[in-house]
Amino acid sequence: MKRRRLLIIFLRTVLSVHNYYRQPGGEDWVFEAEAAMLERRGHVVVRHEDRNGRIRTGVISAFSAIWNAGSYRRLRALARAHRPNIAHLHNTFPLISPSALYAMRAERVPIVQELQNFRTLCPGATLFRNGQVCEECIEHRSFVPAVIHQCYRDSTAGTAAVAAMLTVHNATRTWHRMVDVYVAPSDFVRRKFIQSGFPPERITVKPNPVLADPGTGEGRAGYALFVGRLSEEKGIRTLREAWQSLPDIPLLIAGDGPLNSFSWPRNVTRLGNQPRERVTTLMKEAKVLIVPSVWYETGPLTVLEAFACGLPVIASDLGSITERVDNHRTGLLFRPGDAGDLAQKVLWAFDHPEELHAMRAAARREFEDKYTAESNYKMLMDIYGLAIENARRRQRAAS
Repeated sequence: MKRRRLLIIFLRTVLSVHNYYRQPGGEDWVFEAEAAMLERRGHVVVRHEDRNGRIRTGVISAFSAIWNAGSYRRLRALARAHRPNIAHLHNTFPLISPSALYAMRAERVPIVQELQNFRTLCPGATLFRNGQVCEECIEHRSFVPAVIHQCYRDSTAGTAAVAAMLTVHNATRTWHRMVDVYVAPSDFVRRKFIQSGFPPERITVKPNPVLADPGTGEGRAGYALFVGRLSEEKGIRTLREAWQSLPDIPLLIAGDGPLNSFSWPRNVTRLGNQPRERVTTLMKEAKVLIVPSVWYETGPLTVLEAFACGLPVIASDLGSITERVDNHRTGLLFRPGDAGDLAQKVLWAFDHPEELHAMRAAARREFEDKYTAESNYKMLMDIYGLAIENARRRQRAAS
């Protein structure tokens, strides 16, 4: 550990790489937040970005997804110009491609790879299909089921392109050979990748960052709150069904998505997408945050932001959420997809103000103990130090 800290003293420049999605999401925020966190502490962050908005046909090319020669050249040029101490890769799909890993290896830059989604295990990246968790590709060790089910954008051609990219790079062991340290946002994600054959000694766990401390709210406005994308995997159907039996409890929804056209009970107010500052205010005034996801959330930032505000969370007992929400201490867990159970938990919370007040205090302590920006930065520095050590060890073994 002492040696790693000495390495970090000289860590000045980070090359941060990310492929933005068409619709902004949590991975985009993590990329921006970690870059800002580094810059605030004096590091130089060199960004290499691409955006899916420039895909005009809606269907990616298998060749470009497997190997983007332009990205490879640009990243090598950036590495030569800036000589980064670390390359931190977030999302590289589909436009940057895994060629980014080879570019960094060619320039002898240690590589840290985020595991913010399940793309290398599932062409759809979510391990979710037809309203429920799906692990067929993991179980069969093949991406044929994904192609059959059109798991990427409901397209056979698109899914085949993603499957081809994954098959090629699994065969060449790209992710196993090229990455010095992986960063999983939760223990659950780490276990899933180990189950799929990834090297456990190189997968570390670091929660997603909460950059600013918002301070504790009082929850005096008397409503429940949902923040996120209005889509199947987020449990929107479960949320709507639960609120049909909760006529006396107001629900505010901050978000947008493909299920935005749903009809809701009268006590539900849809706010649409809101800026982060407004979301923070909503969290501080809410009684509970509802997270009804029916897929494996990898490390939902909204839960950590709620804790920072002292806001208890009522969430599905599924995936990484179970790690974050301590049942009856920082919130309540309910059976995934069970609207009746969710409604019961909401009623209990609103009927037990003293217990809910204790949960508010516990949620805030959880944030202070585990999720502050300072603790997150220290974890990231340890990860970078480990990547430098691993890269040097690998280079010595190859020489």
